[in-house]
Formats: sequence, C-alpha cells, structure tokens
Amino acid sequence: MSDSCFSDNLTVISRRWPALTSVILQAADEQHRPQVQLAQGRDSTLLINGVQLTSRHDRQKEARELTAKLPADSRKITLYGTGLGDVQQLLLASAQLQQLNVCIMNEYVFALVLQLLDQRHWLNDDRVELLLAAAQQDIELPFVVSPSELVLVSDTQREIANQLSAERDAEYVAAQVMRAAEPYMHRLAENKHYWQNDKAVQQLFNSVQPQQQVFVIASGPSLEQQCHYLYQRQQQRNAPLLIAVDTAVKALLEHNVVPDIVITMDHKIGPWHLPCAKLPPTTALVYFPLTHSQLLTDCTGPRYVAMSQSKLFDSVRAELGAASLFIHGSVLHPAVDLAVKMGATQLVLFGADFAFSANKTHAGWQDKMLGPGYASATDWVENVQGEKVPTLRNLLTYRLGLERFIRAHASVQFFNASKAGAVIAGTKPFDEAGPGNVVEQAEK
Repeated sequence: MSDSCFSDNLTVISRRWPALTSVILQAADEQHRPQVQLAQGRDSTLLINGVQLTSRHDRQKEARELTAKLPADSRKITLYGTGLGDVQQLLLASAQLQQLNVCIMNEYVFALVLQLLDQRHWLNDDRVELLLAAAQQDIELPFVVSPSELVLVSDTQREIANQLSAERDAEYVAAQVMRAAEPYMHRLAENKHYWQNDKAVQQLFNSVQPQQQVFVIASGPSLEQQCHYLYQRQQQRNAPLLIAVDTAVKALLEHNVVPDIVITMDHKIGPWHLPCAKLPPTTALVYFPLTHSQLLTDCTGPRYVAMSQSKLFDSVRAELGAASLFIHGSVLHPAVDLAVKMGATQLVLFGADFAFSANKTHAGWQDKMLGPGYASATDWVENVQGEKVPTLRNLLTYRLGLERFIRAHASVQFFNASKAGAVIAGTKPFDEAGPGNVVEQAEK
C-alpha cells in the first residue's frame, strides 16, 4: 500500500471533484473494514469478503465482455463500479466517446483501490465524471455494471444497485412471464363474450371529481393496521374513492371496508384469492383478458376490461380496443395508473409495503398462502424509520417501477400511508391518525 499512490490519486479527485474528497478520506478510515486479500492468477485482483473484484486471470478480456453489448455509436456511457480501472481504460480508448460517468458503488472499495493502484489514467481524462451512484435518481442508459460491485455495494449506494439488478433481469423476467402465461392463453377465447360486451376501462377515465381523495390499496402487511382508519373514512360524507388490488379485498372485507373499484391482473388469481361473490353490485371490477372467468361470473357490479403493452394481448389488441394501463410486474401499478387516468391529483397509497413487515408477506393472509413465506427474504429495504425490513428482489423491482411512474407524473401528489414498508421515492408521508384530509396536509 502506497501513501504516495493514494495522495497522487486524491490530488486529481480534489481538483476535479472536491466534494468527493471527504467521502473517500472517511471511507479510507472506516473502522469496520471488510476482509481483503490478494487473489493471483495470470493477473491479480482483490478478494473482498470472498468476492473477487475483477477476474484474476484476464482482466482485459473481462472488460471487453462487460462492454460488448454497448451500442457501437455510444457517445455517453455510465459505468457502475470503479473496479481496478480496466473498463474505464477500455472505454476511453474510443475516440467517439464524449462522456463517461463513473459511479462509485462502494466508497471503501474505491478508497482501497486508490491506495493500491495509480488510477490517474482515467481520473485525469476530461471526458470522465466521477460521482456516487446514489447521486442518481435512476439508472442512465447505456450502462456497464461490475457484477462484483453489485454484491459489494455499500448500504448508501444500494438503491441504485437494486435498479441495476432489475434492469439486467428485465429481459429474463419478461420471457418468464410469457412462458408462465402460455397454459392460460385459452382464456382469451373463453373470456371473449365478456370483454366483447363489458365496458372498456377508458370509460372510467376523467371521472374523479375535483379535490376528491383517491386511496389506492395494496395488500402489504401494514394494511392490517390501516383498515380501521379506512372504515372510518368510508363512513364520512366526503369519503374517498377506494381502488383496491385483488389480494387486498379479503383483508378489507374482514374489516367491513368495501372498495369502490377492484383491479385484478394476474392470470393465476382465482375466486379463492378474490371473493368477487362477496362484493356488492356497487363495486366495479377492472380486469385483463386472461382473468379467471369465474371472477367475471361472480362479479355482480360493472366490469371494465383493460389492456397492457404486453405481447400476451397482441392477438386481441385491435379487436378489443381497450386502453392500456401501466404494468411493471405488480397489480399495484395498473391500480395507480387507473387512479391517475381517472383524474386523481392527490393519491394516497395504503399497504404499499414492498417488504415483509411484521413477519408477514400480505395483509389478511397466512404465511406462504400467496407465494414464498417471509423467511425466504433475500434482500432488505429501509422503512421511513430507518429500520431494515426483509424483502425479495421482485418486490424491489415493483417498487422501482412505481417510483419511475411517480417521477413521470409530477402534476400528481403521491402520499404513502405505510410507515412499516419501504420508503417510496417521490411520495410524502401521510398520517392516517390525523384529520385524514390530503388537501390540508398538502397545503401545510
């Protein structure tokens, strides 16, 4: 380890990005350091907490493989993970590259590399912008990411790592959804007599009255603590419009809360999950063409058919003519999109936890009834109290999709009533113990 090497690297950083200097110095003095070893092969690299930072046999080949899928004419590229500088050197060799954003994924790892290796070959390049990954709200395309640094990511940069993982998995997940839906494609024909005669979802658009509160209710565990408030609000003269996802209905009915609109999307949802027969004729059902036909039969209220941009519906898209709702993996997404398209300007989320708070996965359901149990959590997320709450990778992906939707709808105010679930970027806290007036809270 060379003090001179660290000083030389830090001199460049201090000149070009002075705000990062204190971050790096603090990381270099970190008391709880990971285990670090030198891993040698034909090349050498660092083994950090058992994870190789780069290849130990051919780092240049690894760099070429990581950058192989970049568009050939890329003028701006974002690199997530500083590594040992090999990817930066390869990318900067391109004369047409005009900007390279290098995002630090782990402050200590970067500080360690600065002490061991001269990184001035890329730090001094005028095309380089160095920043903390957390400085970005969303990932920037096109990008390159170091797989090892997705594992080694620090807690402060974890949010962007979640987005990167979701983006890398998107193509695989889409293919999995298509394969999983194949056994249910016969429902397109079976449900035809319903969706030919039912109303199109766009007939609900622009139907919310000015200043009317709209509550979108998901089935996260925190909903159980919010049902009493929802019941009270529904009894008031200025009751909000309640839009509930399918798996939230069971918990709502158990607390005598009757949703105005229920939305169902997943082709695996059946009468056991969604008791349409128990809903009054005043409750509308918004559904997609692959919905279990028994749900449509049991529904006594008005039915509205919706679409998405999924290839699943390509064969009926022209014939059906229903509007598309936003989908990013969760039924909460089209529920929120519906609320916005109906004209909501102030929207409150209930039970939107994206995490397993209170050792549960869903409100009103026993463990493992709706998929993996809470003990199967592989990741964690922070709630508004700064507590780490267990979750799954797919739930993080769903949350990121919602956050992107929120950013795209700046004219709508989004409130989050859940304190136990994940922090949702772009939302304001909503205190259901207060007056319950979103307008009043927004004006404070």
